Amino acid sequence: MGSWSEQQEVKKEVKEKEKTSRETLGKFFYDLAKISFTALVVGSVVSVATQQEKVENWVLILIGIFVTYIFHT
Repeated sequence: MGSWSEQQEVKKEVKEKEKTSRETLGKFFYDLAKISFTALVVGSVVSVATQQEKVENWVLILIGIFVTYIFHT
């Protein structure tokens, strides 16, 4: 019976390692998505700040805010 319980313990440890690995990978991709989104926002702000007033830029920013709100909720 000792061998069976040892095997169960090993399986439990492997499952826990896999779960931790998946969680860590998920956090990594979530952080990567946040960084990409931030870079896009900063790029848009710099583009608007350096150029003359263009209606197209403001329309794109408003669309971006709207889409972000929709996907956030």
